Amino acid sequence: MTTTNARATAPHGYHTALHRQLVDIASAPYRQAGRFAHGFARGKLWTDPLFIDLLRFGLLPAKGQFLDLGCGQAVFASWLLAAQQLAEAGQWPKDWPAAPRVEHLVGYELMPSDVARGRQALAAWPQIDIRQANVITEPFPQSDAVTILDVLHYFDENAQAAVLRKVRECLSPGGVLVIRVGDAGRGWRFELSRRVDQAVTWVRGHGWSDLHCRPINAWVAALEQEGFSAEVIQSVGGPPFANTFVVGRLPATGTIAA
Repeated sequence: MTTTNARATAPHGYHTALHRQLVDIASAPYRQAGRFAHGFARGKLWTDPLFIDLLRFGLLPAKGQFLDLGCGQAVFASWLLAAQQLAEAGQWPKDWPAAPRVEHLVGYELMPSDVARGRQALAAWPQIDIRQANVITEPFPQSDAVTILDVLHYFDENAQAAVLRKVRECLSPGGVLVIRVGDAGRGWRFELSRRVDQAVTWVRGHGWSDLHCRPINAWVAALEQEGFSAEVIQSVGGPPFANTFVVGRLPATGTIAA
């Protein structure tokens, strides 16, 4: 039986010395990919509390095979590598969960320019595999954790269901899915989020995109339909958007009905 919990994050760890150090390390490889790539990486990692929240709440496995769907220029992969570097240097907060160790990370991204920037920046890390691929049609590799961050609402509901089903099928028992979506039930915050998403999509060359958003309880129901237990997490800090985490976990053992 699935359960749904909700909690709000506190901004501890956001815009701290540790955050600044992680941003410096994670954005540095993008210098070789150009000014835009480096500036985008720094801005995204510094202003978005998503990245700190994933680490300080231990939402990801301590190690394993990762799949990042809609990875862009792969700043999330670089962020995990930066956390691992600090942990190996003995500079990780003792009261935080262990920093995830990336044994292998596959990132899917549709835009060739983003793929090129990510590959150029992270070429020195053979465990990072950035592929130009369509999330809807491409098979998914076996994974311990899947992230879909600010991506699902670009697909219609049938495609959303198909992607979630493929995630369930590729995840190991006890695997985790982390999605971030716009909560259509949050009034002006959602409307602001929607307009910013469409503007960013336009500026980055994707053209005008219709967004297929839902209230957060409908997103939770979509995960539960696929056999995930779900937890809702609303970040505190960062821009006043309606972006909300839903963390889905599969049972460690047993069979999930299709």
